[in-house]
Amino acid sequence: MGTQIRRFFTTLGIFFGGGITSLLKGAGRLFSTGYAIVENWLIDSKKATYGLAVTRILLGLSAVGLLISNWRTRLYSFGSGSLWNGEGIEPKSDFPSIWLFSAFHHAMPNDLLYSLLYLLLLALAIAFMLGWRTRIVHPIFLVLWVSFIEANDMLGDQGDNMYRIALFFMLFANSSMRWSLDARRREKKRGPDENNPPTTEWGQVTNIAHNLVLVILTAQVTFVYVSGALYKAGGDPWAGGYAVYNPLMTDQFGTWPWLSELATAWGPMVTVATWGSIIMQLAFPFMLLTRPTRIIGLASILTFHIAIAVLMGLPWFSLAMIAIDSIFVRDRTWKAMATGTRARFRASQLRAKEKVPA
Repeated sequence: MGTQIRRFFTTLGIFFGGGITSLLKGAGRLFSTGYAIVENWLIDSKKATYGLAVTRILLGLSAVGLLISNWRTRLYSFGSGSLWNGEGIEPKSDFPSIWLFSAFHHAMPNDLLYSLLYLLLLALAIAFMLGWRTRIVHPIFLVLWVSFIEANDMLGDQGDNMYRIALFFMLFANSSMRWSLDARRREKKRGPDENNPPTTEWGQVTNIAHNLVLVILTAQVTFVYVSGALYKAGGDPWAGGYAVYNPLMTDQFGTWPWLSELATAWGPMVTVATWGSIIMQLAFPFMLLTRPTRIIGLASILTFHIAIAVLMGLPWFSLAMIAIDSIFVRDRTWKAMATGTRARFRASQLRAKEKVPA
């Protein structure tokens, strides 16, 4: 009996010992394979080069649109006319107390100096949007933009935070590699950039930095959408399905009263929009994992931001968020859309020439 028990436990030990050894070996191989995949993804080429170019263009366009639309009221909204709120003496934001970001704060009492800084910022926004001397323009634009936005905290919104975060991290990526004046200049000198695997250590470093920026922006977008969804889910108006109705009935966000009334006229649609926004924001990071769900997720988030821009009068916030979401569209999709647009434009030009009499 004792011999049989010893044999049983010996066999059991061999079975489990071999199983654990095989499991550890399999886990090691899996880890090595995963590490190699991540390493190759980070090093072999820059990812989302067209998507990041669209991010640069739309962020620049957002800044240009905000600055131009506020030009006539710049002094009242941001300059000397806004000093009544006390931020000229005791700013609520900490940025004006940092010398690097204090230019607009110090210029607020001087209308001429403030207007000149305003025009300089506008010129930098245009240069950034077009991708002209981006390595030089980008950091100067970031510093002046933060100085401008944070000088009057009362007029800011949450879009300013994401805008600032995206601008900062994009310093470490190559956002002018595509669709920029810099790319056109480089193409004339050295030919088109094929984005081949790097042959130098510096090339590997720049690829890693570029691709890690994409990871960081993805994480930031995920935090914004998921935390927003969880915050909404804990509120009674959102749980009750009528939260979308409330802001559209205010003077601050109901910028188009007739459109707000039209959008909220049918109660079930208000409930669908309220609960749908929570579900969409919460599910968005997971929908990025496969192409079919990514298409649905991007279409949903695009509709979400367009609705905010139109119904709530927040176009520049929405455009900034759409800009960052552009990195989730594949490069070949952007290239296909650009090629199709050029082909249709050329076809329309040919048809127009054919209609012109000789």
